[in-house]
Amino acid sequence: MFVPRLKSVKLFDPLLHARQGSVPRPVVRGLFFSALTPRKPRALEGLAPRVPFPIRYKSISASSALRQGMTEHNDSGIEQIQLLDGFQDSYGGVTVEMKEHMDADVFAPLLRASISSWKQQGKKGVWIKLPIEYSHLVDITVKEGFRYHHAESNYLMLVCWLPETLDTIPVNASHRVGVGAFVLNDKREVLVVQEHSGRFQGTGVWKLPTGVVNEGEDICHAVVREVKEETGVDTKFVEVLCFRQSHKSFSTKSDLFFLCMLQPESSAIDKQNVEIEAAQWMPIEEYAAQPFVVGNKQFNFMAKICLAKADHGYPGFGALATTTGSGKRTYIYCSDPEIE
Repeated sequence: MFVPRLKSVKLFDPLLHARQGSVPRPVVRGLFFSALTPRKPRALEGLAPRVPFPIRYKSISASSALRQGMTEHNDSGIEQIQLLDGFQDSYGGVTVEMKEHMDADVFAPLLRASISSWKQQGKKGVWIKLPIEYSHLVDITVKEGFRYHHAESNYLMLVCWLPETLDTIPVNASHRVGVGAFVLNDKREVLVVQEHSGRFQGTGVWKLPTGVVNEGEDICHAVVREVKEETGVDTKFVEVLCFRQSHKSFSTKSDLFFLCMLQPESSAIDKQNVEIEAAQWMPIEEYAAQPFVVGNKQFNFMAKICLAKADHGYPGFGALATTTGSGKRTYIYCSDPEIE
């Protein structure tokens, strides 16, 4: 009985024993090692945390993994263990985007080796983005300690916090953003609609056009789009009059709703037939006097804000176009967009 001299070994290895004679390159618990000449046995306990043998990790894509296998050697004879390809973020984490097909039996050992390497490097949060066509890898990823973070129509994002410290991975988006349009013409008439479906279906209530802000869409643009889609009226954004926050409004998500004033640039109504039952211009006092509006605290307060604005006694928040530090376009909503 002898113990082979290890040429390369992945960290955290138990005792390794081999029979005398030629030792092929076996796999022990999914870890790769190789043997040189026989040596006298000696205790290996405690050696793993300080393994002096040269190991290098190399990131590869899915297609490379299928072509090369999971290990290779460089010119110095150092064994290189292949890892999943990922990029580092600004918070000490790693993001892996699976862009090519990979079989589950190839992905599993690559993921385990990658997790080991990331831990040794002191990485924190790991994000794995799986397109819907790679859903066969979800079970393996979850079994390695990952959890769901969020999903879109074409992918699932899974995350894992590696260190034994407080998990600071941010939760999924917590709010949905909605907009309402207060469109007032020169006759003190407000643009209102009745809906085909939803809460107000069949109630006879006239309400302001409303909608949801799309991903990557600015509030000041979303409200103009919604008015155009629902009524066919062209408008120009003026300002945000107020906003409210509510919770568990959309499944478990919270909701932010921005009431905006718009200036009409056309008057002819061409309503959308799918969502809108009717649309019209209504005197603002008549709109505010509807029994439902009067009896609902939220609607009543917003109607009073609209009345105050119509009488030129309420300041709102205009949109100031600016850019972020990275050069992205954004808007600051403030009471004086012309401030220097």
